[in-house]
Amino acid sequence: MLECMEILSIATQKGINVYAVKGNWQLDRSIQSKIIAMAFSMATEIERDLISQRTKEALKGGRFVKTIIIDADEQEYGTNPIAVRETDQYQKEYIKKFVEKWDDLIDWDKRAKGEGNFVIDLLKARGVKRVLDVATGTGFHSVRLLKAGFEVISSDGNVNMLAKAFENARRHGFVLRTVQADWRFLTRDVHGHYDALICLGNSFTHLFTKRDRRKALAEFYAALHHDGLLILDQRNYDAIIDNGFSSKHIYYYCGDNVTAEPDYVDEGLVRFKYTFADNNEFFLNMYPLRKNYVRQLLHEVGFQTIETYGDFQEIRDEETPDFLIHVADKRYVSLSRAKPEKGVT
Repeated sequence: MLECMEILSIATQKGINVYAVKGNWQLDRSIQSKIIAMAFSMATEIERDLISQRTKEALKGGRFVKTIIIDADEQEYGTNPIAVRETDQYQKEYIKKFVEKWDDLIDWDKRAKGEGNFVIDLLKARGVKRVLDVATGTGFHSVRLLKAGFEVISSDGNVNMLAKAFENARRHGFVLRTVQADWRFLTRDVHGHYDALICLGNSFTHLFTKRDRRKALAEFYAALHHDGLLILDQRNYDAIIDNGFSSKHIYYYCGDNVTAEPDYVDEGLVRFKYTFADNNEFFLNMYPLRKNYVRQLLHEVGFQTIETYGDFQEIRDEETPDFLIHVADKRYVSLSRAKPEKGVT
């Protein structure tokens, strides 16, 4: 709100006319506009002083007890990287140097070709208009959905990712409406209800405890309208743990001269190594979510119907997909009307 008032105040000072269609008011050179501009300027100054005062009081009272590192030069894992199995670790992993290379890893054009219109078609078939992207990353899905005509709010827990997403969206002619939010407290920071919520890019795997996963899914559920839809994806960790790693390299991480492969695997951790053309290496510690475990969690928090797809199509018995996409429906379905779910094994 403070930033909005400052922008309006500066626009008026520079002689820029502002017209609010929804509120039916305007800032031009009229007397009424000058009064409104003065009120904005005063409100901005008051709000700035209040923020400063609240910050000083919080610091004095010692209420800021946690600092999240977002601009470190190197990823931090300590002396034993495979022992690091914490939900908040992703903040120390997505440093600026890694985020700047992320789009080399996924390659937007190739990823769009591999994914096709799977997500867009699902949302349009349900009449979705308003979407919350809770794993915005560098903005790939948010931008695609904006181009398709959806209203999108873009959220992520990592500020480096959000900054890159905003930059990418500007290059495509859009201004993202961004919110930094921890999934476990999503409805505290992101207000309103949505027709659909997407959590894509194998992001849910960053949660390392069942408590965190259940809380995050409960927040997703609460952010949806009564008939809302959740689309959540993950790597096929069942295949990685049971049979070893393989990849078609055509769906998510499509960049040339970039490799993404496990460096360590056990039932509680898959540590991926990402190697780029310039020999820079980065790592991500992730919890290996099994397919049926995720489906069970989705049911437990209240989703009525869950359909699971593999690599953006129905799963066939003879195929081993690289990625799984869960489509969870919040609409209530009585037992007498329930249909067999796709992806159940």
